[in-house]
Amino acid sequence: MMDLTDLYVVVVEPSNLQRNIICDRLRSFGIEQIDEFTEATPAWESMLKRVPDIAVSSMHLPDMTGTELVNQMREHPALRDVTFLLISSETHYRYLEPIRQAGAIAILPKPFSRDELCTALRSTLHYISDTSSEHHDEDHEDLSVLLVDDSRMSRKVVRKMLDALAIGEITEAGDGSEALERIRAGQRFDLIVTDYNMPNVDGKELTEHIRHHSDIPTVPIMMITSEQNESHLAAIQQAGVSAICSKPLSYEMVKVLIEQLVNDLEI
Repeated sequence: MMDLTDLYVVVVEPSNLQRNIICDRLRSFGIEQIDEFTEATPAWESMLKRVPDIAVSSMHLPDMTGTELVNQMREHPALRDVTFLLISSETHYRYLEPIRQAGAIAILPKPFSRDELCTALRSTLHYISDTSSEHHDEDHEDLSVLLVDDSRMSRKVVRKMLDALAIGEITEAGDGSEALERIRAGQRFDLIVTDYNMPNVDGKELTEHIRHHSDIPTVPIMMITSEQNESHLAAIQQAGVSAICSKPLSYEMVKVLIEQLVNDLEI
């Protein structure tokens, strides 16, 4: 079983002060395998030689943004599954939404608390342990899950999490309209995991149709969203979702929610 002390971390932060703070916090958890960089390009070259367990990056780097770095990582076979943690004072949606879509395990503010960092590190540890383990305490190999998201990258991220949970059958749909086609064709699912913001038919409309006009009205639906508007979130709840999971996705939270939904099915 891995421990936090086993993690290898790459830190990309141009500010000496901020980089020292991040590395000191990491060392306070017993993490000693840390490589530090002020720019993304040398960090990228280093990661290709030795793949880290987690990449910790600022948003605004001298040679690219954190968004560009994580997207570059997600497109490379050797680095696409590396956990990415953004630490930034950036609050603009234009910068943060692509990071959420790329599957960052967390977005921490500056300054961040030790507890916030601990939560992200523990989630990374559990994800690595589950993906590397051949035996799970609770396998879900009999489950059939429909994964709905218009972002190919987001689907990849969520699918990796579902694979780590040993989900038996995973069917993908590019938006709510495609998901409805599969349901109308008679495909049965034990769980639906869907994004909220999608073209054609969004997650709320998909949920409403399933609840009122389908042959599987009671199927658990887990909604994944970066939505912050309280009235929109209330409308999602009103549509009949079983659980809401906020982006950026925490593997630990996804695992807990899915296991709760599965347990409800078995009662």
